[in-house]
Amino acid sequence: MALPVVAIIGRPNVGKSTLVNRLCRSREAIVHDEPGVTRDRTYQEGYWRDRHFKVVDTGGLVFNDDSEFLPEIREQANLALAEAAVAVVIADGQQGLTAADESIAEWLRGQTVPVLLAVNKCESPEAGLAMAAEFWSLGLGEPYPVSAIHGAGTGDLLDRLVEHLPPTEELEGEEPIQMAIIGRPNVGKSSLLNAVCGEKRAIVSPIRGTTRDTIDTTIEREGKTWKLLDTAGIRR
Repeated sequence: MALPVVAIIGRPNVGKSTLVNRLCRSREAIVHDEPGVTRDRTYQEGYWRDRHFKVVDTGGLVFNDDSEFLPEIREQANLALAEAAVAVVIADGQQGLTAADESIAEWLRGQTVPVLLAVNKCESPEAGLAMAAEFWSLGLGEPYPVSAIHGAGTGDLLDRLVEHLPPTEELEGEEPIQMAIIGRPNVGKSSLLNAVCGEKRAIVSPIRGTTRDTIDTTIEREGKTWKLLDTAGIRR
């Protein structure tokens, strides 16, 4: 049985990938101060209180702007929500409430998936509660102050998160066969991945360097499970 999915949503540079790494106790998601590093959906597995789940990281959402990759990033976020059991929207407590946060909240209120609100960069419990207070106005329920870097507050967020997950049977099976798709930039690696999966799993563009993260996708063919890994273009 497939694991339930948790979608991580938010505007650029609020710490989504850092929080994904914290929740999954890994360093797989690429973290950088530059906006727009994450573009495609990337998945990791999380575990909390005897529950296994998948966490999908998404690119920074920007509405009313169709410049480079932003429409594709919005499409990827929509695909993530479509498969999610719960969404976690991330805001930046140090920057405070922004118009971009309000746009994302308005968009999420039109979705059917349950939404949790995490206010990141709250490095101390006392300051965090004060920083998170203004985010009540988004109408997404209780804002949870967290620090993705230091881990503060993430336990409370995870406690609430697993309450939204549907019951599943933890089935043991064979490890999937892994196959990496490699090559130089712009030879069609992501297009091949999309064709094999039968969905728009990765953003495709003639621009070099479109794929930045390694994108893994699990599919089943003839009774076997395969994990396909789309990689960034190799430069000499």
